Formats: sequence, structure tokens, C-alpha cells
Amino acid sequence: MKPTVDQACPIYVGGKWKQVEGRTGGPVFNPSRGSVIATVPMCGPEEVNEVVAAAKAAFPDWRDTPPNERAQVLFRVKILLEDAFEDLCLGISTEHGKTLSEARGDLRRGIEVVEFACGIPTLLMGESLENIARGIDCHTDRHPLGVVAGICPFNFPALVPMWMWPIAIACGNTFILKPSEKVPLTMQRVVALLEKAGLPPGVLNIVHGGRECVDALLEHPDVAAISFVGSTPVAREIHRKGTLHGKRVQAAGGAKNFIVLMPDADVDRTVEAVQDGAFGCAGERCMAGSTAVAVGEAGERLLPALAERVGAMKVGPTDVRESQPDMGAVISAEHKARVSGLIDAGERAGAKVLTDGRKTRVADAPDGYFLGPTVIDQVAPDNPLMATEVFGPVLAVLRAKTLDEAIAEANKQAFGNGAAIFTNSGKAAREFRRNVSAGMVGINVGVPAPLAYFPFSGWNDSFFGDLHIQGKEGVEFFTKRKTTTTRWFSFGDGEIWAK
Repeated sequence: MKPTVDQACPIYVGGKWKQVEGRTGGPVFNPSRGSVIATVPMCGPEEVNEVVAAAKAAFPDWRDTPPNERAQVLFRVKILLEDAFEDLCLGISTEHGKTLSEARGDLRRGIEVVEFACGIPTLLMGESLENIARGIDCHTDRHPLGVVAGICPFNFPALVPMWMWPIAIACGNTFILKPSEKVPLTMQRVVALLEKAGLPPGVLNIVHGGRECVDALLEHPDVAAISFVGSTPVAREIHRKGTLHGKRVQAAGGAKNFIVLMPDADVDRTVEAVQDGAFGCAGERCMAGSTAVAVGEAGERLLPALAERVGAMKVGPTDVRESQPDMGAVISAEHKARVSGLIDAGERAGAKVLTDGRKTRVADAPDGYFLGPTVIDQVAPDNPLMATEVFGPVLAVLRAKTLDEAIAEANKQAFGNGAAIFTNSGKAAREFRRNVSAGMVGINVGVPAPLAYFPFSGWNDSFFGDLHIQGKEGVEFFTKRKTTTTRWFSFGDGEIWAK
């Protein structure tokens, strides 16, 4: 279904699309134009009860569907996603503002999770051991949890939901998706492909809304688990409230990822990687390399070339296939104002602006939410830019005399998603990998986000829970183990079973 401006996005319940009546609708914008392209209903407990009931009713049959048959549905979905790839990517660019190239990466990484989930017959295999004691055997197997839910942010309309539902349903659960109210259209189009692939009604459901909707999911007794991606304050509260109501929770929060630049780093390759890490997806990603620490002479070697490259970046609308820019818009007017305000505060605190995105104007899209890439040098540890996750196209550059000082500065901040170092020294790389307090580390890799078969393993205030998103930990999260211990007794000498 493709909603029009005056049509609210429907919810998807029990295999049917349903318009929600009597609920306030929020606007869905095209950030490139600043125009409304749809509205989304702010659902509450009534709609949540409805989708949970549909998912609960579908669970027994889906649980009993053999894993290889569940995998076949996902194989078909993968083919359909590939066939619709370019149209889906243009839709992502339109409702989010990221470039087509970035939208392709968004969807491609999501499809990789589907591919991983297609291996579920192997991933669900248990363990066994004969004769753990005389005549006694033991084995474990995995079982789905039941009804599970995913609560998603705006920054990856395809990938983040696909971190969740392919693995969840492959494991035999039924799933409720609450996409971001800012980008609800992409998953609406994906669900249409799931229907075509033969996913039974009720196995995947969609509900829209804000806090009232999320609270209803967290409190509902029939929801067994919650997977969440968003800001750290919200992730912390999701984890607290979800576990308080007896649910299994994985809650991925925000980040302030440090990139350490060593004096011996390759200039051209490092500058290219730092540019992509800081300004890819307009900096609106939890793996953005938002903070660089130049060690020793690295600043003088690298920053002039970086400022030159960043200053030449083209910013513009992304909702057309032709003439794609290097960077698109940020998600909303409010977010643009917030990020601009943080740049202002950072400059007032004494930092030096090398490239100023606040001056960016796009003639053919004057109402778009454009903020150009910004590089700020000489940022002190107590600068306001260091106190929060900016989540925009801003690179803050700190200075350090030694690698130890740079690592210490990175480890001061509360987050722990990712960290990277650029160097030609194996010793420096090893020291950094061992000592930096982050769950995902890059060595000459600016955005060390793992592929689908590895966990997205944030640390510290970047993650709340025990089992991370993606990979085998994702399978662990969406299943529970059952251990069976077996002993058989004989019926006596000469006795025959069934004559």
C-alpha cells in the first residue's frame, strides 16, 4: 500500500491492512523538500492489544512449522527484495533524506540478515551428550519465545527492522514491528513482499505510534521480548521498564565513536575513511565516527586534506535518481536546529570551525532540511560538543600528545559502541584494540559495523541487556533452551515390548 498525503499509514494486523480511526496523525516528511508525504497514526493500547492478539493466535501454527519451511519463506523474501531493490531504495531516500548510495547500503545490509536467517535449521541445532552418567543421556534444544516486538529508530528504515524480524520469525516467534513514526513507509512496502512470499497472517504485524504505543508494548503480558534501537536515555528506560514487566530486552543506545589518527596513518585513505565515517548518512547513525583524536603531528598531516575534501562535498535532494549529491538532508527541521545549536555552542567554547555546514543553501530545494558537513578543530574535552551525541554531520577534532592520552580520552565518555584507529603500526593497533572501551573496533576501518553473522556488540551506555542484536546472539535472544535428561529402564529378562 502507498499512502497519500491525506491518508494515514495503516496498521497491519493478522495479515490485513487496517486504517486507524480516531487517533491523532503525525506528518511523515520528505526531508529533501520539507513537504508532507503521508501521515501516521499515534496508536495506543487498543491497537496494541489487537496486534498482540493476532500475533498470539498465529504463534502455535508458526512455532510448529518446521524450520526449513520457515527458511523457505525467507528465501522467497530475499528474491523479492532483490527484484524490488532499486524502487525500495528510492523510497528510503525519499522518506529519510539519505543518498541513493546510502539507501542501497541500508537495504543491502538488511538483506544480509535475511540471508543469515535462512540458515536457521543449522542455527537452531541443539547439543547432546550420551552417557553423562551410566545409562543417562542429555540434550538441549531451542524453542521460540512467543510474541516478540521490535521498536525502531528513523535512521535506517530498512536495516534496523531487518536486524530483528528475519531472525525472530525464523526462530518460530511471531513479531510486532513499531517502526519510527518518521519513516514508516519502507517497512510497509517490505511487508507487501512478505505477503507475496507466503508468510502466514499474523506472523508479522505493524503498529504505529509514540510513547503511548511503546508503553503498551512494554506492559503487555503477552509480549515476551523487546528489541530496541534508539537514543541512550530511551534505551535505558526501555530496558528498565521491559525487564520490570518480566520481558527479555535488548536495547541498543547512542554513541560517540572516537577515531584515533596516528602520525604514521596513510593520508589519502585515512581522509577518505574519516569523511565517510563522519558524514555518511549525514552523521545520523550510531556508528558515525563523530569524534577524531589527532595524535602528535597527525593533525597537521591530515586535517588540511580532510577540510579540503569535506568543503567540496555536494549537498542536495536525494528523492530523484539523477544527479545524486554526496550528502542529503537531516531528518527534520527540529533536528537541523538542534545540531546547528550544538555547533554554535562548540564554537563559542573556543573550538575552530574549519568547514561550516551552517552556511549551506540548496537552490533547487530551498525548503529541505539541509545542513552541510562541518569540521571543528581544537575541541576541548569540556566543550559542549563532547557532552552529548550530536547525531548529525559534525566532526569534532581533539588533540592528544600520545596514543595513551587518546585512548584515555575515548574511555572517559560513557558510550562504548565503536572506536577506530588509523595507523601503520601493528603495536599501536594492538594496544588500541586491547585497551579502548568499545564493543566494535576498527583498525584502518572508519565504521566498524559488523556483518549479519556477527553481533552488533556495543558496550557501556551504548547497550542495555545481555544478548546483542545480529548473529548467533540474535538467535540466542529470540529463543530459549530446554534441556532434557533421559534414562530408560528395562522390562526384565526375556520380556518383549509389543507382542
